[in-house]
Amino acid sequence: MADNSEALGSTGQSHGGYRRGGERSSPPGRGGSGGPGGRPRPAAGGAGGFRRPFFRRRKVCLFCADKSLAIDYKDPKLMARFITERGKMVPSRITGVCAPHQRRLSKAIKRARNIALLPFLVA
Repeated sequence: MADNSEALGSTGQSHGGYRRGGERSSPPGRGGSGGPGGRPRPAAGGAGGFRRPFFRRRKVCLFCADKSLAIDYKDPKLMARFITERGKMVPSRITGVCAPHQRRLSKAIKRARNIALLPFLVA
């Protein structure tokens, strides 16, 4: 067998990792946990560090709000609102659709894909 010391380099490591094994370490020149000396960094926004929480508007289910709107797999325009440009289904936390309607919507999207009204994926 050939000597592996040439393949591993002069340090005996296969690549330039910081440490091998189970230990975790941060890159050189960086404190691992926050600020200098391992102290946590203060919150952004000045001396007091008080940050007002971001107000996010509550999403309302489109199908619960508008009872006349029905989930139909034969309606590709409606189904296209709930898939990405790549053809993936958008999760309910993004669209705001409630859980029962999200289940019906996913079945409708799958049915529309099977009869070629929607793409499985877009390259």
